[in-house]
Amino acid sequence: MKIRQNPRHWAAKKALSTPGISTVTNYGLVKMHTRIFLGKAEEHRQEERRAHLDAFFDATMDTYLRALEEDFDEAGAREITHIQANFDFFNHGWTEMMEIPVDELEKHYERYANFFERYDITIDDPLGSFRPADGIPEAPATLDKLDDPEHPHAEGGFADDLYVEDEHGEVGVGGGEEPEDVDVGSAPGVRDEGDA
Repeated sequence: MKIRQNPRHWAAKKALSTPGISTVTNYGLVKMHTRIFLGKAEEHRQEERRAHLDAFFDATMDTYLRALEEDFDEAGAREITHIQANFDFFNHGWTEMMEIPVDELEKHYERYANFFERYDITIDDPLGSFRPADGIPEAPATLDKLDDPEHPHAEGGFADDLYVEDEHGEVGVGGGEEPEDVDVGSAPGVRDEGDA
């Protein structure tokens, strides 16, 4: 998958583990991701998916933190959560929201299979052990879209590794080094919103 990495991603990482602002950062990141992905859905479908996406993205914050605890770098931990989201979008037939083509889902799963298997994450069950005990709200599926999937926001050809586009638009393999002067104030939820 190709993802971006800029100072705001480092700020979010640090803020999520900083007492006093971790909760507002978590909330800000959830709302930001919901807003971004709903923006890719048809307007008449957006509200019916909102509660589901809020709960789903909230659960993936736990995945992100666990991946960091297991020594994944920031970009790798974040890619894992984006893959989870794409599994969920696929399961609902929300192909217009997908970041990777349907035919690359298995390859992305295989790259993180050790992590996914440890936490019972599968394509069919994207949250695995990170699913909240009380579940997450359901939302209507559009499974007919899987017959001839269109995913205008998906970028194919990046299934073999983690590709990161930096703040200058340069694309390389793997994430960058964490800067020493991370400003947690620029994390989503702390002052304003950013990009996924």
